[in-house]
Amino acid sequence: MTSVLPVRARLTGLSFLVAGILFVLYPVVRPYSDETSLSGAAAMASPAWMAAHLFAVAGFVLLALGVLGLHLLLDPVLDRPLALRAAVVTWIGAGLTLPYYGAEVFGLNVIAARAVRDGDASLLALADEFRFGPAAAAMFLIGLALLGAGALLAAIAAARSGSLPRWSAAPLAAGFLLFIPQFFATPAIRVAHGVLIALGAVWLAVALWRLGSRSSSPAA
Repeated sequence: MTSVLPVRARLTGLSFLVAGILFVLYPVVRPYSDETSLSGAAAMASPAWMAAHLFAVAGFVLLALGVLGLHLLLDPVLDRPLALRAAVVTWIGAGLTLPYYGAEVFGLNVIAARAVRDGDASLLALADEFRFGPAAAAMFLIGLALLGAGALLAAIAAARSGSLPRWSAAPLAAGFLLFIPQFFATPAIRVAHGVLIALGAVWLAVALWRLGSRSSSPAA
């Protein structure tokens, strides 16, 4: 079983690393404008809008896989019961969050493209009807809250592991706990939030790769 650990640790680290890169690309690539105007419609109808939100979609999937990887690492690497709870909460959170992002990627893109084509910015009211609809908004907020909770549980499990640096997952957890507030911030702060997640992901990935290297050494 010990031969499985190095590969599992490195793949888990890779999941977090790529997720971190995607979460910084998300706010960097995403176009920002007045989303009640035709310029806002042009932004939402652009390939950059679709690419940015697809980066986030892939990032959420890789985050869930990374937290699952933490759970699957063998004792004494992690507090496995807590890591299991982290994985379950994160997967539920991702499941509730991704439908909203799917509509942002495809639904709002179609609405915005029609608004641009017709020269009618009033069509963008449909975007707000989706975004702030009770069911959609509730699923989205609950999903993101669960993602933050899952990342926090994973950080606590990592801190208790005795094999990963105590604070190695803390910045990543902070990034996901701040995911809801950052939507109300300026573009610069949203980019800074993405950088926080990326730096946290890099730190955790390096810790996991070092763990894999130690486990594969002859002394291990």
